[in-house]
Amino acid sequence: MRWQRELLKIMQNNRDKKLALVIDTSSNQTDHQVIENVIKFVGEMNPEATLIQADFKIRSIDKIKKTPAIKYYSHGKSSYTEVFEWANAEEIETLMYVTDVTGFLYDELEVKPFVYWLIPDQYKPKVPFGKLLNVV
Repeated sequence: MRWQRELLKIMQNNRDKKLALVIDTSSNQTDHQVIENVIKFVGEMNPEATLIQADFKIRSIDKIKKTPAIKYYSHGKSSYTEVFEWANAEEIETLMYVTDVTGFLYDELEVKPFVYWLIPDQYKPKVPFGKLLNVV
């Protein structure tokens, strides 16, 4: 229940901001139920949020209220660069990224939105910027 309280605070603090939720689809080894719970929670709190599915490239961009099926891959290749470039271009203010933080990020890339790294596991990896929240 702790992560739900923390996510609720994040959503309340960002209710008037342009928000996107990104699901890292590069691995099918994550707990899909946890990810579905995060999508549902964010969708209820902000039905205008954008849902992005990405691995080494963006696979789909939809409104979260449509809640498309998430397609996972097993290649393990992940890059955050294209997502952050998209977020910068779309003037996203808050980006929540469900990932294991093992993806590539171009060093010189300017990241404009504030990023919450939502980790669907118990471990606490080092994040390059933003804030980490375990969602298990």
